[in-house]
Amino acid sequence: MLAKWAESPQAAEADDPNTISVYDVIGEDFWTGGGFTAKRMGAALRAIGKNDVTVKINSPGGDMFEGIAIYNLLRDHPAKVTIEVMGWAASAASIIAMAGDEIKMGLGTFMMVHNAWGVVVGNRHDMRDGAAVFDGFDSAIADIYEARTGMDRNAIVKLMDTETFMGPSEAVENGFADTVDSNRTEASASAAGPPGRAVMARRRTEAALAKAGVSRNDRSEILSELIATPRDASRQPEAARDAGPDLAAVQRLIDCMTPA
Repeated sequence: MLAKWAESPQAAEADDPNTISVYDVIGEDFWTGGGFTAKRMGAALRAIGKNDVTVKINSPGGDMFEGIAIYNLLRDHPAKVTIEVMGWAASAASIIAMAGDEIKMGLGTFMMVHNAWGVVVGNRHDMRDGAAVFDGFDSAIADIYEARTGMDRNAIVKLMDTETFMGPSEAVENGFADTVDSNRTEASASAAGPPGRAVMARRRTEAALAKAGVSRNDRSEILSELIATPRDASRQPEAARDAGPDLAAVQRLIDCMTPA
């Protein structure tokens, strides 16, 4: 399973000045010379300074200690840390994900948690001592999960014991993530059953905007202004909630869809 990771680029690539992409094993990979290390994360954070940071993760995990070090570097960052799981955040990568002030998971992604792995060589006394050491490792990992998720400790231990893969909805339910594919607010509605009229209207409008050449970010912004979600509406004065669609957003929509 890890063979394909050896063929990946060695460095995490920044999508923009405040984004760090972790698309590699965690820790130094002695076989390929790759791997994402705490040293690399520290350098990236120093370059970003006191600005908000987004960390995109697609990693099978790796070195537990490097994962914990990266987690603590992100926890020490003075501004907001947003984690975006792009493929999977497994093992040590799931530890890193817990550093996010906000954790987002795209559709089809996974978070995987399990007990620490390692190799013990020696006689039966060494084996028993090794098991005690690994008990400590597992407890430290569970501490991190518990602090972020608020789950019952025994429930966390059970997830780790059974090497659990969580999809976006399950991860949100368990507290390992906050939102599912937040760029498409209709996702949660469609998961509950066939899309309603409002969802279909949004999809058709977004498709028309895309055909008109409007970028994805601009489409999301226009639709968010035009069709306030319950969460957005709760922040508005009562009079504003009762006023109907945002006329300025409607005008922007018309301008975008009208040929020049």
